[in-house]
Amino acid sequence: MTEATGIVGEFFSLKEDTDADLLAMQCGDFYEFFGEDAQRVSEELDLKVSQKSSHGSSYPMAGVPIDDLTPYLKALVERGYRVAVADQYETESGHAREIVRVVTPGTLLETTDADAQYLAAVVDGEALAGGRGGGTEAAYGLAFADVTTGRFLVADAEDIDEALTELYRFGPVEVLPGPEARTDDDLLQTVRERLGATLTLHETEAFAPKRSAHAVREQFGEETVERLSVGDSTLAAAGAILAYVEETGAGVLASMTRIQTHQGEDHVTLDRTTQRNLELTETMQGETEGSLFATIDHTETSAGRRRLTEWLCRPRRSLEVLERRQKSVAALSTAALARERLQETLGEAYDLERLASKATHGSADARDLLAVRDTLSVLPAIAETIESTPELADSPLPEIVEQPDREAAGKLRETLEDALAEEPPSTVTQGGLFQRGYDNNLDDVIERHEEIKTWLETLADREKRQHGLSHVTVDRNKTDGYYIQVGKSAADGVPDHYEEIKTLKNSKRFTIDELEAKERDVMRLEEQRGDLEYELFEELREEVATQAELLQDIGRALATIDTLSSLATHAAENRWVEPDLHRGDRLEIEQGRHPVVEQTTEFVPNDVTLGSAATAADQDRAEGHADEERGFLVVTGPNMSGKSTYMRQVACIVLLAQIGSFVPAKAAEISLVDGIFTRVGALDELAQGRSTFMVEMSELSNILHTATEDSLVILDEVGRGTATYDGISIAWAATEYLHNEIQAKTLFATHYHELTGLAEKLPRVANVHVAADERDGDVTFLRTVRDGPTDRSYGIHVADLAGVPEPVVDRSRDVLERLREEKAIEAKGGASSDPVQTVFDLSSGQFRGPANADGGDPGDADDGTADGETIDPEAKAVLADLTDIDVNTTPPVELISQVQELQRRLED
Repeated sequence: MTEATGIVGEFFSLKEDTDADLLAMQCGDFYEFFGEDAQRVSEELDLKVSQKSSHGSSYPMAGVPIDDLTPYLKALVERGYRVAVADQYETESGHAREIVRVVTPGTLLETTDADAQYLAAVVDGEALAGGRGGGTEAAYGLAFADVTTGRFLVADAEDIDEALTELYRFGPVEVLPGPEARTDDDLLQTVRERLGATLTLHETEAFAPKRSAHAVREQFGEETVERLSVGDSTLAAAGAILAYVEETGAGVLASMTRIQTHQGEDHVTLDRTTQRNLELTETMQGETEGSLFATIDHTETSAGRRRLTEWLCRPRRSLEVLERRQKSVAALSTAALARERLQETLGEAYDLERLASKATHGSADARDLLAVRDTLSVLPAIAETIESTPELADSPLPEIVEQPDREAAGKLRETLEDALAEEPPSTVTQGGLFQRGYDNNLDDVIERHEEIKTWLETLADREKRQHGLSHVTVDRNKTDGYYIQVGKSAADGVPDHYEEIKTLKNSKRFTIDELEAKERDVMRLEEQRGDLEYELFEELREEVATQAELLQDIGRALATIDTLSSLATHAAENRWVEPDLHRGDRLEIEQGRHPVVEQTTEFVPNDVTLGSAATAADQDRAEGHADEERGFLVVTGPNMSGKSTYMRQVACIVLLAQIGSFVPAKAAEISLVDGIFTRVGALDELAQGRSTFMVEMSELSNILHTATEDSLVILDEVGRGTATYDGISIAWAATEYLHNEIQAKTLFATHYHELTGLAEKLPRVANVHVAADERDGDVTFLRTVRDGPTDRSYGIHVADLAGVPEPVVDRSRDVLERLREEKAIEAKGGASSDPVQTVFDLSSGQFRGPANADGGDPGDADDGTADGETIDPEAKAVLADLTDIDVNTTPPVELISQVQELQRRLED
């Protein structure tokens, strides 16, 4: 306990009552930090530290002006701090302070970022069910709220992987783990390291099932909650968020008017690995530029950008929803002039969802309400453009603008137009907020105030005429109030009733009784006007706050129009086509292109065909079978030839189709997928104790556990991070498992040419390759995908392109030629070593010992036995056991284990 007294003692006392990291306490016109808090904010925000004495001790002190708190608060919260704010209020004995709000990353309202800012809660449903004695509870319950817009979503998750996928999908800035989830190391590590979210341990009682369910019903209504059909753990997560928002004093509960379920069956599964690999919102290097979002973003509003991001990260599976979006994009892409008018009009719109939250919080000022007024005027202008353009009028676009209550919106707009001055002040307490005619009492005060101001403005001329004075002015300052200033040359001739109040170098200042009376009247009227306008403004702001749901509806409608216009703009400018979406099994893309890469290079388009109904000719050329469907493509070809780009473009095209967008292709027939899964490359995570190969296997494991027959799987190399035979075994087994058990549409790029033989054994597997042209030793990558397997990998050519020294490249070519012809290779040592001739056995992956003097196979030499080299009995037993393994029925994990055991026996 501190012995400090006064404001320092009050600061430490308040700090003890909160679990916030920092406390900003109002002291007059400043918010001050003391002690360790002052030192910390000075380091974070580069504030000057002074000293404050209290009870014989000195304490560090740092502060910011009241009007400047918001940017400093935002900076601290974005660094992960929870900041309590204590405001000052008047008491009979002076001033006192109380904490009015705790600002956290998930409850920060003062943000200029267009992205959604989600606060999340996650509850362990199995533990919750266990506490009640069992039940059919979901494994995890999740809730997500964006306090800046009032959006509130809940979801059940069947396991930890699905829970993590949902968390990554929403990217919350702050997470509240439930009591049991706090002991889940995997969950907490992911939140900290991979989401970059702040973890907050909210009070356990807030997650209690009965208490949280009651809070949700109180907020959203009994019938609404019953229609959600979610588990108790999900209601517990939702209730905890409501309690947290209320406890932190964000004051935005009124803006949370609607709760919606977000379930996996409504959206395409995109785990964090896939979002990263496809570079949806940022590149592998963490840059926005070069991402899919940045490429197709032509939105005019922050709400539109937020909606486009949401669509990209949460594609839909509803054919009806997607077809409505497609029809809207088609109409907008053809009606170019109307689309440009819409976008020009949308450029005048503000973020209504966030303005609604500011109004309910009570932080909206007059300029915010003007922004509401101006944006409400955008809606009828948008509707008029749509209704007057035949192509747009015949599309689903009119339904979007008709969803909000336009009559109520018009009335609110008229109210704001009648009320607010065109250029109101930045604060709501100094008057000048309203127009004449809005309130009779206010008009009366303003009229009397203006009469006195007119009297004051004409006083100098009257005094000159009446008393024959020169150089007379009337003015006002904080020290002297209103005064009459007379030049020194005329000061001796002022009337007797002039009372001198100050002598200056070249003039004197006087006052008179009538001027003092008018000054008192002015001060009283200005105070009365300020109080009355503030009261009226609070009533107006409250009226806007009661219409929060209406504003959110309008904001969402404008954001949707903006997003659809953006997609149409990109489609029209880049020759994208409308894909044929269906619930069947056919995926066919003709002359597809990568949506990002085509922006920066002359792109070579390619085709892909997957699913049933492929033609016999197509399948024969691909070494498949005409009477079976083609669902698994083994993609081979040289390094750097474009295999990865080809597979990613397929994934991106399918994803774009399932947000309702047109796609970069000549034509496309796309069956809806329930998930897109990718394993493309690997990022070392050695700091977390995860090798490249472990990351690769973890990603493969997730795909094998999660993908279904309706999924799209992209595998770019599997098994390359381990020994050759281990890698081939894993890739082979994974191929069989995907083909036989999961049956997902799959593109698998590999350098293991052994896998190309599976096209002859497995009916759905076909080979394609990226072509290369070799003439006179020069290799040209054609970037063209053709049917059938490749005959070689051109790895040495890639090494040459990468600048590997010429002696190494030349030696590589020589070694490769001898390996292919199974000739002896001279293992060259240092200058003092003798060359050793040896033959490398490609089948075993081992050197077979010194070669014969003639350079032949050392296995041909007499080994002292009649039949040449003998086979050890133990090795024969291993071969027998290997022959008995049925690779078609053995699960991949078990198969890998058996292969490892056989290897161990051979080594022994």
